Amino acid sequence: MKKLNNSPEAILIGGGIMSATLAIMLKNVEPDITIHIYERLAELAAESTDGWNNAGTGHSAFCELNYTPEKEDGSIDIKKAIKIATQFEESKQFWASLVEQGAIANTQSFINNIPHLSFVWGESNVTFLKKRYDALKNQALFMDMQYAEDAATLTNWMPLVMQGRQAGEKIAATKMELGCDVNFGALTRAMFDHLEKLQGVKIYLGHEIRDIEKAEDGSWEISVKDLIRKKKHTVFSKFVFIGAGGGSLPLLEKSDIPEAAGYGGFPISGQWLRCTNETVIAKHDAKVYGKASVGAPPMSVPHLDTRIIDHKKELLFGPYAGFSTKFLKNGSYLDLPKSIEWDNIFPMLSAGWHNMALTKYLIQQVSQSMSDRINALKEYFPQAVAEDWELAIAGQRVQVIKKDEEEGGTLEFGTEIVCSKDGTIAALLGASPGASTAVSAMIDVLSKCFSEKMQSAEWQSRISNLIPSFGKSLANDEALCKAVRKKSGEILGIKY
Repeated sequence: MKKLNNSPEAILIGGGIMSATLAIMLKNVEPDITIHIYERLAELAAESTDGWNNAGTGHSAFCELNYTPEKEDGSIDIKKAIKIATQFEESKQFWASLVEQGAIANTQSFINNIPHLSFVWGESNVTFLKKRYDALKNQALFMDMQYAEDAATLTNWMPLVMQGRQAGEKIAATKMELGCDVNFGALTRAMFDHLEKLQGVKIYLGHEIRDIEKAEDGSWEISVKDLIRKKKHTVFSKFVFIGAGGGSLPLLEKSDIPEAAGYGGFPISGQWLRCTNETVIAKHDAKVYGKASVGAPPMSVPHLDTRIIDHKKELLFGPYAGFSTKFLKNGSYLDLPKSIEWDNIFPMLSAGWHNMALTKYLIQQVSQSMSDRINALKEYFPQAVAEDWELAIAGQRVQVIKKDEEEGGTLEFGTEIVCSKDGTIAALLGASPGASTAVSAMIDVLSKCFSEKMQSAEWQSRISNLIPSFGKSLANDEALCKAVRKKSGEILGIKY
């Protein structure tokens, strides 16, 4: 195997939103740093980051009801919603800073305003939504939220959803005009276009990481396969970030760091119904989210979703969950079995036992016919016609399974950063809310892996230049929340 003489200071694995975000952050806080980025596919942002492969909502907790669970005493837990709303505001600030730097030019190619609505029916669900609204409406991040139960208002907000609906049905919705649609594929490719122009950054497509080992000098020895030229080589680096989506877990396991012990992954595939009727697409201008089925994973919350992809308005419904042993859309059916090791076998079996509702849900989803999917669509769009919709394959997600002292293993519905004690290697595992919170996730990586430098006045200042609210609480400071929303909104060309 050929050994490369050049040893970059940082190696980032995966050509998606996470690696792009981290690379730009590193070049901002440490301009002279050398970075190599490796992507196994022939193009960037082609897996979970791609516009057709993810929910693309710009997850801000405005409409996602699973972020505000009802507690046993009947009250609504809003902690996660506030956290995610804050993180999305940080993402917008970061993107606005890139526009100011000239790193990104066309903001409409990746971010556009689409109202975010939560929609429910039935007495108990309406009661839940009203309690959720009351819990959020006075919070700084949610003060613009509207609530309605009357048919006239709801018809104005979402005509397709209301047309043909049974008169007298108990329904309700909330609306946030500030909601966004984000094409993370377009955003990521724009970020990589900028990175390619920076000195010290090299991007390798069609390069697959085969092994990760700790070298004698404390650096990481990375075995790389050039899939185009069919050649192998090794490269060394003091810091490695694994941001390969579903492919992160197998690579993390290869590192053999003790912090990775016990982690497993449960793959869930996704499908959309994609509207092909331009007249229907033109009549809907919202992201309408409902309540998930019992046992459903977070990324399977049903929504009638207006998207802007490649400057074109699209309409999707779903996603419908499925099961595949692949960890990536372009992965191998051996991904799941190969990920099973002695230290994660029990947590994985235990998590499966404690999540039988999820297993039942996936079986139901996999066995659905096209007519079943259309019937599910009709709960949100009563006058939907099957001929106007086609089935499209979405991306692959891998839910985190981790050790738990009480239950043996738990299924985590979120993202998690796993890093070595010495901070020389880190990996991002999990799915939702994913791309929307990439900025805060990568700040977390910097804090864990470069802790001393992150405490320096120089790095603090440079991070604050990228994210003006860094280190401050938007949730508890209404004036600051309005100010940063106004600035980022004006730069990005979106409502604030």
